[in-house]
Amino acid sequence: MPDRPVRLAIVVSHPIQYAVPLYRRLAKRSDLVIKVFFTWHAGEKAVADRGFARPVAWDIPLIEGYGFELVPNVSADPGTHRFFGLRNPDLVARVLSWRPDVVEVTGWAWYSHLQLLFALHREGVCTLFFGDSNLLGAVPRGPRWLIKATALRRVYSWPTGFLVVGSANRAYYERFGVEPVRLHLCPHSIDVGRFAEPAPDLEQEAARWRSELGIEQHQKVLLYAGKFEPIKRPVDLMRAVARLRDRAIVLAMVGAGELQAEIDAIASSDPSRFRVLPFQNQSRMPIVYRLGDIVVLPSAGESWGLAVNEALACGRPVLVSDRVGCAADVVDPTCGRIFKSDDWSEFERIVESLVVDGAKLAEMGRSAAKRAWSFDVAVTEAALVKALDNVCGRPLRISTGRGNIRQG
Repeated sequence: MPDRPVRLAIVVSHPIQYAVPLYRRLAKRSDLVIKVFFTWHAGEKAVADRGFARPVAWDIPLIEGYGFELVPNVSADPGTHRFFGLRNPDLVARVLSWRPDVVEVTGWAWYSHLQLLFALHREGVCTLFFGDSNLLGAVPRGPRWLIKATALRRVYSWPTGFLVVGSANRAYYERFGVEPVRLHLCPHSIDVGRFAEPAPDLEQEAARWRSELGIEQHQKVLLYAGKFEPIKRPVDLMRAVARLRDRAIVLAMVGAGELQAEIDAIASSDPSRFRVLPFQNQSRMPIVYRLGDIVVLPSAGESWGLAVNEALACGRPVLVSDRVGCAADVVDPTCGRIFKSDDWSEFERIVESLVVDGAKLAEMGRSAAKRAWSFDVAVTEAALVKALDNVCGRPLRISTGRGNIRQG
């Protein structure tokens, strides 16, 4: 085969803030040519976010530094909230006309993406499937489960390979019969540097914000940052914190969503215990996480939980439920704790044990900052390049660290 760059097409609904740094890194490589095909929108304007219950437009650049194409979507109700929300009649033709060596497809649960997966299989085009589903908290039984399992075994027979974000995701694919040889580890990641630096300035700004919120230096802050929706259990979290004996523990809730009224009501009943802050955009998040001494993600079901990665990058220990997809891979005793999803008594015990030792908590924060680099975008870049090498048989250069590249 001629010594030319591998052509990688990436099909995804819209620019996702976590993935864009990866696209930019891939676009700078001499052994790859990439093009991203968006099937919903290109992030150029505010779009209704059902989780936040408001239109959202991220305030960081999302379509710079890589090639992309917005494929026309003819859905009457476009979006990722329903199967026919992505209907792109020209998608297959546009992707194939670009003549890719490999196509990465994110998600199957939309009409256009499912149609594309089958078309690529039929045409014999090398395909990598990307998704982060897991079975944490699922009850795999009953007729609906059998129908879904049968359908997914068929769909998952089409891709050449799968990009696996972690152990829970791997177990999910294995449950549906995907052979180990087709599973390629490619962990979820963030641009750690954007959250980590400049640490002194960010810490100072967060300290000033805490003071403005009336939080005293001796108090310990648990921080929840995300959507106010039932699956993430922010109300249950507030009720658990309300039961804590230590009145020096404060819970800061940052976000928006359908549970806003209930959250506001609980907070107003005990204003010394709770602080509720509005939705914060991406540029503010490195400061938001630093408001807390511990970042909490108590979800009853979370495919990964990239807020955990972000919190670690900000030097903050984390406390997450065992139904958060990243828990088993990212959270270890040096940087956080995991509690059983339905055991709020365990949650309360862990919180009280962590806040009692300020020196230990500070050490966990330093370990968190180090741990974050294991899930930096450079790590994902290296893993993806290795997966491409495996599925298309072309030697590419493998990244060895924070931006360093060697010949593989």
